[in-house]
Amino acid sequence: MTGWIIAFALAGVAFVALLLIGLPRAAREITAAALLLGLAGYAWQGHPGLAGAPRAVAAPSGENFDEKMAERRRGLAERFGPAAQWMMLSDGLARQGKTKEAANVLLSGLRDSPKDANLWLGLGNALVAHSDGVVSPGADFAYRRALELDPKGPAPRYFYGLALVRSGQLQAALDLWAPLAASAPEGSQVKAELEASIARIDMVLKAGATAGP
Repeated sequence: MTGWIIAFALAGVAFVALLLIGLPRAAREITAAALLLGLAGYAWQGHPGLAGAPRAVAAPSGENFDEKMAERRRGLAERFGPAAQWMMLSDGLARQGKTKEAANVLLSGLRDSPKDANLWLGLGNALVAHSDGVVSPGADFAYRRALELDPKGPAPRYFYGLALVRSGQLQAALDLWAPLAASAPEGSQVKAELEASIARIDMVLKAGATAGP
């Protein structure tokens, strides 16, 4: 009901104002018709009977920040040096849900150290987090750049593969992870985890091939 009161009040004020400025009769009739059409449109498209419901903008949340993945990244990649400082700052922003700012921090670091594989890797992870798990063209470029700069390092292959798995690109992830698992130290947690993941990917791919046309 409040919606109707406001609508009629505004229409009435508008029409009285037009009378006060001395419009000719023909103009007043046209204006009145326009106001009635507006009210009819409001009745048709609007919801005048509903109570107002102010909406509050949700504050950024860091609930999606993967602490376990960040710890694994630190174990496989950076620990000390300039890259680690940039990564710590980026992680802090990501924990607050500020994924765009987290990626921008790493871009700033790359302006100073454009050949740092760890920063490129961190940028790929940050861009994937910002796009809710999608490996965007920017993230793909960042991962590939990390691979170029550190072709034998485990971290770029591990995290690029992880991002590909989460986005459904299983064969591409398998191509990265199979050589990495083969070269990982015997008895290591990473090797066991990769071998288990590769086995699951193989099962899914074989099931898909069997169910295909």
